Formats: sequence, structure tokens, C-alpha cells
Amino acid sequence: MNPDCISIEHYYPTLPIMQRKYDRLARKDYFTGSSAADFDAWREKTRAHLKQLLGMEWMESCPLCPEIQEETRLPGGILRQKVLLQTEPDTYMPVYILIPDHRDGHSRVFLCPPGHQGAGKYSVAGLGEIPAVARAIDFYNYDYGLQLAQHGHIVLCPDCRGFGERRDPDKQTDKTDDFLTGTCYQLAHMAEPLGMTVIGMLVWDLQRLIDYVEQRGEWSMDTLSCLGFSGGGMQTLWLCALDDRVKLAVISGYLYGYKDSLLTLCGNCSCNYVPQLWRHYDMGDIASLIAPRPLVVQSCRGDHLNGPRGLQNVLEQMDIVRRAYDLYGASDRIVHDVCEGEHRFHSEHIFEAMDTVLKNATSAP
Repeated sequence: MNPDCISIEHYYPTLPIMQRKYDRLARKDYFTGSSAADFDAWREKTRAHLKQLLGMEWMESCPLCPEIQEETRLPGGILRQKVLLQTEPDTYMPVYILIPDHRDGHSRVFLCPPGHQGAGKYSVAGLGEIPAVARAIDFYNYDYGLQLAQHGHIVLCPDCRGFGERRDPDKQTDKTDDFLTGTCYQLAHMAEPLGMTVIGMLVWDLQRLIDYVEQRGEWSMDTLSCLGFSGGGMQTLWLCALDDRVKLAVISGYLYGYKDSLLTLCGNCSCNYVPQLWRHYDMGDIASLIAPRPLVVQSCRGDHLNGPRGLQNVLEQMDIVRRAYDLYGASDRIVHDVCEGEHRFHSEHIFEAMDTVLKNATSAP
């Protein structure tokens, strides 16, 4: 027994009634049609609604003003550029761009947003010479941007808001924990009272990154893809659901039902939460907006973020997504890669899965 406090024998938590409210109030606007035409109409309406919920109307456009700040030649014939972009007035996003010397007809352009606990772009772009980053890469297999570049793809690894060089004042220190983590909590407190959201800002910045790829004009927009793990998977989900310019989506470690994973667990980062979202849609509804574009979803069987029911919580959402693909006769353009173990990016099957869905999309009548 702790001498500083008393032992409480019975607690009276709020969670049970919130779970019941969820069952009564949630997912009122899911797709109820029966054809691809019905789904197209629902998608248009749903995208407009989601943008409203995210507060996208309050984002401000501006010139990108791209500035190449560094160029570094990496082993294996990869040029790493550091580019600074303006995504809103006086709001800047540093991006590492990995450009392999040797590319072929299978090379694509990938946006690779970062997740949590990896110092933003530093882990994704593979800066393992930084000890804290090296540990994150080892633990999560976090250098997926560098891995893609080593396979001949052009990769853009941005700092999302609140991470790396974009941390807000509370974590602008050289302490290891502050360096690895982000300021999503502070961003949410800034954004939500103004009718905005963290994920809305992150999606906006990724859309500006797409604008930069278009403006730069060196690479084919037909190959534009997005791959992210964990919080990077969250960003990939939302970007690809809302922007058809992305032709291939790869979501790792992030696709599960909201009730189990964000209400019952209720410990995820503030960037996951969108006011009123659950009343209208579940995560599978959002992911279904990607159909019929090629989609790879990767889940770990032992990932604690799946929630108390484990993989079943994921499979239920995948069923929602698959039904959308079935409407288009595109069931072969979606792959669900289930891996063993805990929360981690797995590259063992990811390239094969991407090749499969892209080949099927190309061969479709």
C-alpha cells in the first residue's frame, strides 16, 4: 500500500457510458448504396463533410517558395536534398528528398510521412548516425523512406507539424525525449478551439508537398504514392482518402475500429482525434474512399493499438474497405499483409504486395 494515498476499493469511471453512447450515436453516415455510381456520389459528399470536420476551410494557401538547403551524397548512389517549403504563410516544412541515381520503369515517387517516437523525418530518411534515431530505426524498422530509395524510388520525407524541426516551444530542446517526440498535444489545444484539427493541418501540408512535386516537374505524377507507418499511416490514410492525386496507398500499423482503439484504449496521441468524427464514420469508411486505387494495408497481429479484441478489430474495418473495392470489381487491388509481432513496420512482404496491386491495376480492363 502506498503510504501517500488511500486504497480505493471501487471506482466509478465514465468509460462505460461513453462506450454505450458510441454504440447509440456512432457511424450514422456510412455508405448504404449498392453500386459504384452510388459510391461515387457518397464519396463526393463524404469528402466535403470530412474536410469540414477537419477544419480544412481555415487553411491558408501561399507560394511554396522552395529552397534547397543541403545536398548530401549517400552510400549506394543516393542524393539526399534538404528542401524547405512554405505550406501556409510563414509556416515552413523541411523535407528530406532521397533521389537514387539508378531508376528504372518501376521507380515511383513516394511521400513518406513520419509517425511518433522517431524524431520526424530523421528516422524515415535513415539518419542512423544520430544515436537516438538509430535506436528508433532498430526498434520500429523506421527508415522506410531510405529503404524505398534503396529500391530505386524517389522519396520525400517531411517533418510533419510538431516533429523534428517543427516542434513548438514546449519541446524545442536537445533532450532525447523531446527530440524523438512531438507537440501534437499543444497543436490540438491551439487548433480545436479555432475549429481546426491536427490531422487537418497534416493533410494540408502533405497536399502542399504534392503541389511541390507537380511544380518541380521532374517526376511523373502518375507514379505518386504514399507510404507511412503508425502516425505516418494515419497521415497516409487521410491524405489518400481525400486526394486522388495519390495513385498508391500503403498504410502500415494504422487501420482499426475507433471504438476499440481510440475510445476504449483512449491513450493515443491527440492528432488522432477529430471532434464529432465518430458520430458519422468509422476508420474503414474513411479508408474506403481510396477505392479503387491500389491499396496495401499492413497490420501486426500483436499490435496493442488494435485494441482489446486484437486483429478482429482490424478485420472488421478491412471488410468495410473490401466492400467498396468489390463495387468497382477491384478486389485484387487491395492487399492486407498480416505480420506477427508488435507495433512495427515490416518490409519483408511490402514490396511484393505493392507490385501485386499495381500489376492488377494495370492489367484491369
